[in-house]
Amino acid sequence: MTAELIINYRPHETRVALLENGTLVEFQVERGPAGAGLLGNIYRGRVIRVLPGMQAAFVDIGLEKAAFLYVDDLFSEAVCDFEKRLHPTLSKESEENNSEINSRPEPPPIETLLTEGQEVLVQISKEPIGQKGARVTTHISLPSRRLVLMPTMTHLGISRRIEDDEERHRLKVILENLTHDQGFIARTAAEGATEFEIKAEAQFLIQLWRRIQKDTEKATAPARIHQELDATLKAVRDNFTENIDRLVIDHQGQYEAIKNFLETFSPDLAKGLDLYTDSEPIFHSTGVETELARALSKKVWLKSGGYVVIDSTEALTVIDINTGRYVGRHNLEETILKTNLEAVKEITYQLRLRNIGGLIVIDFIDMEKESNRERVFLALKDSLRRDKGKTKVLPMSELGLIELTRKRTKENIDRFLREPCFYCQGQGFLLSRTSVCHESFMDLELQASENPRGHLKLTVHPQIRDMMLDEDRAALEDLEKRLGRSITIKADETLHLEEHIIEVIDG
Repeated sequence: MTAELIINYRPHETRVALLENGTLVEFQVERGPAGAGLLGNIYRGRVIRVLPGMQAAFVDIGLEKAAFLYVDDLFSEAVCDFEKRLHPTLSKESEENNSEINSRPEPPPIETLLTEGQEVLVQISKEPIGQKGARVTTHISLPSRRLVLMPTMTHLGISRRIEDDEERHRLKVILENLTHDQGFIARTAAEGATEFEIKAEAQFLIQLWRRIQKDTEKATAPARIHQELDATLKAVRDNFTENIDRLVIDHQGQYEAIKNFLETFSPDLAKGLDLYTDSEPIFHSTGVETELARALSKKVWLKSGGYVVIDSTEALTVIDINTGRYVGRHNLEETILKTNLEAVKEITYQLRLRNIGGLIVIDFIDMEKESNRERVFLALKDSLRRDKGKTKVLPMSELGLIELTRKRTKENIDRFLREPCFYCQGQGFLLSRTSVCHESFMDLELQASENPRGHLKLTVHPQIRDMMLDEDRAALEDLEKRLGRSITIKADETLHLEEHIIEVIDG
């Protein structure tokens, strides 16, 4: 398999695409300074409200909407130490509650840990999505190329993607020699790295944490303490590994920035960096724009002739599978099974590409055989293993439904790239042309009752005029007869299909 990381950079927008065998599988976009990604940013925030009923709190971190902090994201020995240092006047009762954290597996009530006006150091773990503010945590994590530093914990871990037992043991020994009072995770990119390279990155992260601590002492809440890397360098850090054959970017300045970054952290990968200089936009020449258009479509066609419909609401995403034009060769059950199995691959691909998260319900075509239902379920579970997003899948119900959850940390690209239709108020439907005609006729009757004299002039969209003079001609003539007045129909292509204008002309 060949893999390429394609970056389209402009001052107002950075778009990052991951291609596997020429097919777009992941897409990220960040727009301008105001729309820059917030995930990973660290803030000194102020608690503005504690919610005992939800065991959560709202924290002002300087964004438009207050951030949301759950008690599980607050429960940490290091957090309590940080709070004592920031607030040396904590009551004896609060200190007793905080010391209790060290020995209890379950966190104490949030109202015993936080009070309104209290300041906390938090990191964004989920960006604002829809009407929800950011979700934050006090469990700070600082990633680099090969490591993640967790200064508020003492846990040591190895990426599950590193499967070789001998390599896992080697990395664990290196991590154990790094520190005894801070946690580290060896990322996938740490596989094969020398002890010197890992220790150098660890020292860099420790120094970064010390700077964050100093900046925190000086800052007044709400204040941003640490800004994550921009979209370009973050994509390089998180995605450009030995498994990626090539990284291509279309901007000279960003090319130099990436080159310097790689020479510092991964000199072996620098040879895979290329600067795109052709006149044709990079996303057009690589076919990414075509795939993006497909990712925004509600209906996705399968190669067999079947199709998948993806529809999202605030609470969940519903996916429906249909056989469409596919009629099969032998029997109905075989046709349905083949369509469902083909849909499994397309659905897992679309979940990853669109970054769909939260609750997802998939309505597979009904299958009579229990063995076939089990086969589709196992195929879905297997396909989801290649997804970076954490998922949980429930077995297929007797109705052919599979429920699953996928961890959501960012807005999906459909909601990011589009906005609700102001014509239909986000409903996704227009009135039928027949309905528009009949509504117009009713409004004509109303205007005629309010203005008993004068000629009536109705201006509508060209498609509506054509329908009134053709299919609804009899209804129009009946209206003129009942009103005893002539009606002139005019067309205006600038009008919306559902819009009409009625004028009463004297004489």
